[in-house]
Amino acid sequence: MNTAEKIRAAEAAARWRRGHSGPVVFTNGVFDLLHVGHVALLEAARAEGAALVVGVNSDASVRRLSKGSRGDRPVVPERERARLVAALESVDCVVVFDEDSPLALIERLRPDVLVKGADYARDAIVGADEVEGWGGRVVRVPLVAGVSTTELLARLRGEGGR
Repeated sequence: MNTAEKIRAAEAAARWRRGHSGPVVFTNGVFDLLHVGHVALLEAARAEGAALVVGVNSDASVRRLSKGSRGDRPVVPERERARLVAALESVDCVVVFDEDSPLALIERLRPDVLVKGADYARDAIVGADEVEGWGGRVVRVPLVAGVSTTELLARLRGEGGR
């Protein structure tokens, strides 16, 4: 399947999920300035099941969530972020969502496993109660130390770093 075919609307992704056998894993994020930490998270997520669906925040969603206090996020537009994520071998399906929370998408997809970075406390993971409620699992993946989009942007601005 080529990269463009991996990117779906929420309803198309739900149909895809219903037709897919084996445990389906879901994770979500902004994925702005894709970096090794993102890749590690997505590879670990994919290892938890037979297929990985990734929710990518829309540009409007990122702006509403104030990702970056300067109002300069996202750096990479949603269509490009979705395509970059879809190009990764570990990713089977990408859905751009416009809501501030991925909860509606999680409820529509009904994944077997929900994955987030270990920087999220279990109680802060959106959809965790729902996924566990229908018999699924929640997995927290360790982060790659010292790697984040915020850190990359600071380095690009000459504000410190490696």
